[in-house]
Amino acid sequence: MSPNFKLQCHFILILLTALRGESRYLEVQEAADYDPFLLFSANLKRDLAGEQPYRRALRCLDMLSLPGQFTFTADRPQLNCAVFFIGEPEEFITIHYDLVSIDCQGGDFLKVFDGWILKGEKFPSSQDHPLPLVKRYTDFCESGLTRRSIRSSQNVAMVFFRVHEPGNGFTLTIKTDPNLFPCNVISQTPSGRFTLVVPHQHQNCSFSIIYPVAIRISDLTLGHWHDLQLKKPTAGCGGTSDFVELLGGTGLDPSKMMPLADLCSPFHGPAQMKISCDNAVVRMVSSGKHINRVTFEYRQLEPFELETSNGNSIPEFCLSSL
Repeated sequence: MSPNFKLQCHFILILLTALRGESRYLEVQEAADYDPFLLFSANLKRDLAGEQPYRRALRCLDMLSLPGQFTFTADRPQLNCAVFFIGEPEEFITIHYDLVSIDCQGGDFLKVFDGWILKGEKFPSSQDHPLPLVKRYTDFCESGLTRRSIRSSQNVAMVFFRVHEPGNGFTLTIKTDPNLFPCNVISQTPSGRFTLVVPHQHQNCSFSIIYPVAIRISDLTLGHWHDLQLKKPTAGCGGTSDFVELLGGTGLDPSKMMPLADLCSPFHGPAQMKISCDNAVVRMVSSGKHINRVTFEYRQLEPFELETSNGNSIPEFCLSSL
């Protein structure tokens, strides 16, 4: 079993089982009757490389990182269910309804959300997503099969549903398509390297890592010249419209995270920060006037680093919130 995916799923399940506040979107009950980490064995993707399409049954609470065909069939009333889909950073996710057998009039529902919702927090945030919030939901009970395929705007999407009658359910086919300029991303792994490029587009892009990490920025191309600095309540990049910020927090929504540092000037060479929060985000704000680019590496902090964080790190805010 991959410890990386196990950690990520564990984080998601903690938030999901605590979810109560935004009930019109989703409420998830305790789901201890199955092992959600079986999906993420270390050899899964390699073992399935020659099997197309991949098929398996869905659980009431599930997470998938592979394309394929997936079927949910209720064996009893299932009232609070969700399936989370995650692709590679450079992928869109398409969810296609193959077959749906639910009773909308009887209180069943099947909805697709463009992004993730955890504990009432959304990724991407409303500030970063290209669509208004209401258009990020696709409700089968309203649209039926007139809209059989829904494509995400980033590498994550989710389906949440309620099925009362045993035997009812649905079948979905999940596909991925290349995304030439990934904007909002949740990393599948606690370590890696990524280049975020925003080519003459007025948008905000967030790269989210659901681990305490050390982030090393090796290259930054922007349209303004200032310094890398720790952020104070009145400090920051001033009136600049193109910058990168490092955020940390315990939730999922970047707009609700703590701003830890601003990067406002182009540079070549390492700049590193340790962020001991459950979730760390590299966020680029772009005016659309420039081709902005940031290249960074990240790795999960070791336990001893969390205990002895000092220097260029901000442990107090996150650790006191755990």
